[in-house]
Amino acid sequence: MRRSAQIAAVLLICLAIAGYVFFNGERKVPIRYRTATVERGSVVSLVTATGTISPVVSVQVGTQVSGMIKSLHADFNSVVKAGDVVAIIDPEPFRARRDQAASNVEMARANLARSKTDQAQRRRELERTKSLLSQQFVSQNDVDVAVTNAQGAEAQVNLATAQAKQAEAALNAAELDLKYTTIRSPVNGIVVVRNVEVGQTVAASFATPNLFLIALDLTKMQVDTNVSESDIGGIVEGKEAVFTVDAYPGIPFSGTIRQIRLAPINIQNVVTYNVVVGVDNDDLRLKPGMTANVSIVVAQKDGILKVSNAALRFVPPKSEHPASVSSVGVSTGASDLPPSGTVPRMVWRQNENGDPVPLVVYAGISDGAFTEIASPTVGEGETVIVGIEPIRGARSSTDLPPGFGTSGQRRTRDRGM
Repeated sequence: MRRSAQIAAVLLICLAIAGYVFFNGERKVPIRYRTATVERGSVVSLVTATGTISPVVSVQVGTQVSGMIKSLHADFNSVVKAGDVVAIIDPEPFRARRDQAASNVEMARANLARSKTDQAQRRRELERTKSLLSQQFVSQNDVDVAVTNAQGAEAQVNLATAQAKQAEAALNAAELDLKYTTIRSPVNGIVVVRNVEVGQTVAASFATPNLFLIALDLTKMQVDTNVSESDIGGIVEGKEAVFTVDAYPGIPFSGTIRQIRLAPINIQNVVTYNVVVGVDNDDLRLKPGMTANVSIVVAQKDGILKVSNAALRFVPPKSEHPASVSSVGVSTGASDLPPSGTVPRMVWRQNENGDPVPLVVYAGISDGAFTEIASPTVGEGETVIVGIEPIRGARSSTDLPPGFGTSGQRRTRDRGM
């Protein structure tokens, strides 16, 4: 009897352990997938960039002489014509230099006249000495001295002539500098920037100082934007570009790509290219320096199959992978050649048992939310997996263990009291 009781006790313990494992052991929680439908519609591939609005042609007006600004005749937003005076540099120092150069010219001309008179005298002496030599009243040495004096007088005339030309050139330079003290607009336009004030001294020793920036025509503007090297391949001249500015929210402006500059711009190992978009600004709403958010249409296809980008990014958990996933591949048969401009990708759908099954599709252009696809096994209305539904009641990774939140809240309330 005692042995039977022991056996019965062991059986009861085993049944208790089995029951505990059955009712309290870990059980696999079924996974619920979020799905989306393959649609037919349009996909527009855009390249977005940020740029700055500037005039198509702008001229920097500087000065070729140094001095103090005596007066200004143009201000911001002044409309000027070619030849109009925009500023005057104090001309008095340059007038003094001009007068000094003029006096040097007079001195050089007087010196030239005296040299010519001396030359004439030396020539007469030479002729007289030669005539006396034939009558043997002078020696040959006297004739040689007269020849040397005549040649010296001729050289002196040449020197005086060169000095007179040098003085005249200095006078012309002084008059030119005096003329440069009056700064004139080189083009018809509007003053966008004025960098000087009356009484300010400008120096033109090493570089020409910029006094004004004149925009040639504000009705013709351009957007200078930088496009990354990964997106530049789909951009060509003549394509339409749409942009917005913060000054007019919600109002689109359109332009045309006028130039793609070949010079690369490398900033922190990121290569971009300057894309110039021409814009008509007849109403003058666009101002120089505005920031433009540009969108350029690279490609557009209508009436095609498209799927959410989340479906192309989705990968099921490893525990849910069917055994045949590793053998899934892309057929290379002649009848299964991918459409031009597409790449093979993978989407997943659920079979009869609810397990994810892979499908190979060929992805084309994308607009950031949807991607063009082509596949003989995926059609319009097909349901594909885009994600996993969160389990209800599952604790977040940021939740505290049991008891920590309650005690922490109690301690907070205690401190508040």
